[in-house]
Amino acid sequence: MPRLNLKGMGVAMITPFNEDESVDYDALGKLIDYQIQNGTDYIVALGTTAETPTLTEDEKKKIVQLTIDRVQGRVPIILGVGGNNTRSIVDKLKNDDFGGIDGILSVVPYYNKPSQEGMYQHYKAIAEASPLPVVLYNVPGRTGVNMTAETTLRIANEFKNVIAIKEASGDITQMDDIIKRKPDNFDVISGDDGVTFPLITLGAIGVISVIGNAFPKEFSRMVRLALEGDYQSSLTIHHSFSELFKLLFVDGNPAGVKSMLSMMGYIQNKLRLPLVPTRITTFEQIRKVLIDLNIKC
Repeated sequence: MPRLNLKGMGVAMITPFNEDESVDYDALGKLIDYQIQNGTDYIVALGTTAETPTLTEDEKKKIVQLTIDRVQGRVPIILGVGGNNTRSIVDKLKNDDFGGIDGILSVVPYYNKPSQEGMYQHYKAIAEASPLPVVLYNVPGRTGVNMTAETTLRIANEFKNVIAIKEASGDITQMDDIIKRKPDNFDVISGDDGVTFPLITLGAIGVISVIGNAFPKEFSRMVRLALEGDYQSSLTIHHSFSELFKLLFVDGNPAGVKSMLSMMGYIQNKLRLPLVPTRITTFEQIRKVLIDLNIKC
């Protein structure tokens, strides 16, 4: 299996919707071009930010095909293939066509709250079934359970096709522990825009970003500068985004970034229930920050 380079900034793509809540495929295609033209290193399709639980199977297939067709091999594509039914994921990995996809991102099972041993066995089954490199995704705020550093390292050491973890535990000590003890063929990727800069200084290789949907040029530059060791320049960009980092998630993801993209004229400000757009007060706060950053909106 060839080595997949995920250094830099990947972007967890949103799913744009029309006013009638149908998928706006035209807007999605334009957003993919916007990403690649502005320095995004790889695309993540059908992640949490894409509102994937609200998409039909037909819509998912169309989004994946559009992404492959639009990217045209210019950057790697990582596909979200996760869930809380291990057997179902394994069946998908064994039977689906993954042509044009470079790797999969698989979240820690949510809702049924497995033990650490259950998580290990879940990822063991995925690693053994996957035709592609696997990126783990630990996000306790969404799954209700944290995958410990010990479990992550156990998986990393035993399965060579498990190449990285998107870490969004919010626990810098845990992330640092993984970075310090990981095997050479395994990487740590920030799953939280706000801690990307400090995590890179500890040895992470980049981020799978939400804010990158709206600001691919600026945020990928911050990541690149940090990876090159130009911490002062990178920190300046990090600080310029600090207010937006907070506003991005105050009404949930992807409501914040969708409001930004709608202000910038890329999409309609539409989400599918149970998610709803940001409150007016948040919307206006975001607009003020964008104006302060000289972003046309």
